[in-house]
Amino acid sequence: MRSFQLTLKRLIDIVLCLAVIFVFWPLLVLIAVLVKLSSPGPIFFLQERVGLGQKPFRIIKFRTMVERRSNGPVAAWTAEEEARITPLGRFLRDYGLDELPQVLNILKGEMSIVGPRPPLPVQVEDYTAHQREMFQMRPGVLSLAAVEGRRSIPMEKRIALHVKYVQEWSLCLDLKILWQALFVVLRRQDAAESVIK
Repeated sequence: MRSFQLTLKRLIDIVLCLAVIFVFWPLLVLIAVLVKLSSPGPIFFLQERVGLGQKPFRIIKFRTMVERRSNGPVAAWTAEEEARITPLGRFLRDYGLDELPQVLNILKGEMSIVGPRPPLPVQVEDYTAHQREMFQMRPGVLSLAAVEGRRSIPMEKRIALHVKYVQEWSLCLDLKILWQALFVVLRRQDAAESVIK
């Protein structure tokens, strides 16, 4: 039954992503143009993350920050990083619009609409065997941690919620997270950044 539900989950991911591209392509184009005009730099932000089976992949987002000199990963959020967020980037982050390009990650099979948020490789180095259970499912754009506290909860609790999601997963849980995420985003609940997503 779980195998069937996982197959259905993947099918739902593909159908919904194609629907988003078909319906919201004017919005995607508009955001891309605004990002390009708002500050120097590329339209998209690419970063290596760890996904299903602990395999690395490159996550794609709309760029929300001015580029910094160093290209190394940032594992902890600082005031300096906060200051790099553009006004447009702040708006995109508050309403989750910067995540829209991840429909491409989903269509490629690297991500799912709902699942654990994919961490940076440097963060995974300190994970315990129990915490690494989160890599038993595809990472998601939305997560249980997002609806439980979004960016306000500490990293340890976020990881625990990711593991809990994998252990208790069902299609009903995905639907519940999707429904709750709608209200979390509309209220801009816990939209302030504390550590890297």
